[in-house]
Order: sequence, then structure tokens, then C-alpha cells
Amino acid sequence: MSPFGKAIHLLPLIVGALTLLGVPWLWSAQARRTLGDPAVITGWWLFGVFVLLGAFNARKKLSVLPLGRASAWLRLHVAGGFLAIALFWLHTRSLWPTGAHRQALAAAFYLLSASGIVGWLLQRTYPRQLADTGLEIIYEHIPAEIARLRNAADQLVLDTTRDAGNDTLARHYMETLHWFFRRPRFFINHAFFGSKHARAWVRQQCGVVRPYLGAVERERLESLAALAEEKLQIDFHHAAQSIMKRWLLVHLPLAAVTTILVVWHVLLVHAYGR
Repeated sequence: MSPFGKAIHLLPLIVGALTLLGVPWLWSAQARRTLGDPAVITGWWLFGVFVLLGAFNARKKLSVLPLGRASAWLRLHVAGGFLAIALFWLHTRSLWPTGAHRQALAAAFYLLSASGIVGWLLQRTYPRQLADTGLEIIYEHIPAEIARLRNAADQLVLDTTRDAGNDTLARHYMETLHWFFRRPRFFINHAFFGSKHARAWVRQQCGVVRPYLGAVERERLESLAALAEEKLQIDFHHAAQSIMKRWLLVHLPLAAVTTILVVWHVLLVHAYGR
């Protein structure tokens, strides 16, 4: 879809977000001119947006029901998150409020918003990169796939030693690539740097021993390099899927804490006044 087509596709969402921000802004401005309490207006408006944001998690748990496409709900959730940040600033009229309780609420809200933005960026980058690998693998199956590759590499080296009558490749494998095949490696590099260092390391380990190998061992080294390349792709899936799964372990508890503080704030305000 072209950039113009994307803009047209998102136009209703943009108009809706601006409306949900503009209405409380004008309403609170009118209340301020008439000596009303604009914080009550913006506060309840913000509370309503919080309820809508929470509905996204309920939608995921009720995925069997025909409640619309998950991608549409995700777009609404992202737009609602940015709208909540704007409404929060409109409500507090400052970046950092005064008072211990309000500061605790602000801290929780900012952490929740930051984790949401990080999650949004992850959802926009990792799925596309995972698809580009050409490999589809379920996260829970990754250990079994790594074990399969490790066994294949071990057997390949044993067969090479027997067929070539030389253990040069076997000794090099045990000193370097055997470590690589044991479990997922280069987590940080795969997660944040595009796997460049990991791929360069594998190529270096294969290249440094190649001049010392005979014809049979060189042929088997190419097969070993192919197994290592497949292992690199699986390692990337492990890193990317791990981060996307663990991100929820941060975002959802922060959402729960923020919700509790919001409810407590509403009770305090209406019980004791401002």
C-alpha cells in the first residue's frame, strides 16, 4: 500500500483521536472560563480511554468471538495509548504533578506508556524481519530444532573424520562451532544489531580452518556451514520471539498497577475533594 493509501486508511482513526482529544480540551476550557472544575472533565475522559485500552486485552482473550480483526483492535489500542498521553498532560497541566500519590501515578503511567511504545515498535519491526528469514517456527519448538541441528552437525563431523581419515575439522569443530550449536547464542546481537556479528563469527570460524582441510573435509565444511546458517535463523527467531513474549510480562503488570492507582485516585478525589 502506498503512503497516500495508508494515510487514507488511517484517516478515520486520526479524526477519531483528534475528536476525542478536542472535545475534552474545549469542554475543560469552557469550564475554566465559568469557574468550573476542568480536571473533573478531563479526568473522567481519561478514565474512559483507560477502559477502552483495557478492552484490547479482553478482546485477545475472546478471540473466538466475531469482534473484529485483531489488527484493527491493535491500531485502536496504539492510537488510544497516544491519546491517553495527551489527555494525561491535559488533565495534570504539567509533565510531573505534585504530591506523593499523584507522582506515583504519573511514574506508573509514564512507565506503562514507555513500555507500550516499545511494544508498538517491536510489533512493527520483528514480525517483518522474522518473515524475511523464510523460516516459520513456533517458539516452544526452538529447543527441539536446535537439538536436531546439533545432532546433525555432530554426526557430520564424525562421518567426515571416518571418511577423510583426518580429525582436523573435528578438532576445530569441538573448539569453536560445537559451543555455537549447543543452545541459542548471540542473543543481544540478534535482537538489536541484525545478526551481523553472529553471522560474521560463523563465517570466520569456517574460513579460518578451510586452508588446512582436504577435499572431503572442505566439502563437508560447506554442509556444516549450511547447518550453522540455519542455526543463525533459529537463534534470531529465539531472540525476537523471546523479547516479544517477555515484553508483555512488563507491560501487563504495569497496566495492572496503573489501573489500581487510577481507581484509587478517583476514589480519593471524590471522597475528599481536590
